[in-house]
Amino acid sequence: MPFKIGNFEISLFTDGTYLLDGGAMFGVIPKVMWERKIAADELNRIVMSCNSLLVRDDKRTVLIETGIGPKLPEKRRQIYHNRPQLPDNLRAGGVDTADIDVVINTHLHFDHCGWNTYIENGQVKPTFPNARYYTHAGEVEHGHQQLERDWVSYISENYDPLIASGQMQLVHGGDQEIVPGISVRVYPGHTRNMMAVLVRSGGQTACYISDLIPSTAHLDLSWVMSYDLFPLETIENKRRFYDDAIRERWLVAFTHDPATPFAYLDRDAKGKIIAEPAGEAVTTMKYSE
Repeated sequence: MPFKIGNFEISLFTDGTYLLDGGAMFGVIPKVMWERKIAADELNRIVMSCNSLLVRDDKRTVLIETGIGPKLPEKRRQIYHNRPQLPDNLRAGGVDTADIDVVINTHLHFDHCGWNTYIENGQVKPTFPNARYYTHAGEVEHGHQQLERDWVSYISENYDPLIASGQMQLVHGGDQEIVPGISVRVYPGHTRNMMAVLVRSGGQTACYISDLIPSTAHLDLSWVMSYDLFPLETIENKRRFYDDAIRERWLVAFTHDPATPFAYLDRDAKGKIIAEPAGEAVTTMKYSE
């Protein structure tokens, strides 16, 4: 059953799972510590998911994040072992790609915006033809720089054709509302302009926190990914996020957690952040093998 946040209905869909290096996902945290929370295979890889949220009211349908998608070169698909499936999962849940009114990308790493587009007969086409897309202007600027540190994370076909056609609108500055009740808030750390998405209605709030906290295994303040460009800012913004999310009891959606995609957060007697898994909100969730 979907979650209800006031007038909004929130459902979880997935673009499947993929494999990432466990050491990279936990940065300076030793394996002897992080493997207590998540198991690694013989190659030190852990299973992560590509969780997207579908948010609906009686006026519009909003998709938050679009997964890895179909455009990775074969060599990288062999590395990640992903199987693109988001449109199929949406259709299995009764949602056609043409039904999506708004797409929000929290940032432009390939595993968050890959189904923005697809390629047919050599032409890049929008997967969601009737949608207005949103992302932060700073993400586009950074992706265009193709820096040695993270150029591989940015695939221009995921966003440049949409910008050129006018279908993608760029967010400038800090927090702002995208449509009534759905807003974005910048939480620097993973990238300079990564955004979370807040859904508010009827005195309730849900938050898609994106890669500030990719999974419930990353709740500890210092458990920061090596992919984060500004790790000290990640820590400070996690602290800022927890202050709001715990005080106001936000429903938190985790972008890469295959086991606990939704949870409410709290502090235990020692002040440690803990997650209380929320009820099942999966409309269609198939994971890659």
